[in-house]
Amino acid sequence: MAAKKGGKKAAKKGGAKKGGAKRGAKKGGAKKGGARKAKRGGAKRAPNPAFMRPMQPDAALGAVVGSSPMPRTEITKKLWGYIKRNGLQDQKNRRQINADEKMKAVFGGKGSVSMFEMTKLVNKHMK
Repeated sequence: MAAKKGGKKAAKKGGAKKGGAKRGAKKGGAKKGGARKAKRGGAKRAPNPAFMRPMQPDAALGAVVGSSPMPRTEITKKLWGYIKRNGLQDQKNRRQINADEKMKAVFGGKGSVSMFEMTKLVNKHMK
């Protein structure tokens, strides 16, 4: 019988250890997050060379962003500048871009596209 009693006590202690481990894990998680931020801040990421290679926009895209060769990142910046300047972003659904005459040529004749679809359509106009 003594063995049974000892077994019960061991089970109770095991349960207490699990509860303590859960609390400790929550505290440890917060500390790790702070350590990651400090580590990441030191090193600066190098840009992907594929994004920095100059691309030649075709005539339709050139009417919006300019006809000189420029990196994809610069084309995207100029495209968003054009959209903001001309108020082409939909007021209710900000993910939709309403096309004007120049943008319709880039969007393949569509009057409105989502910003995610826009990148796919714009890539067709770069060489």
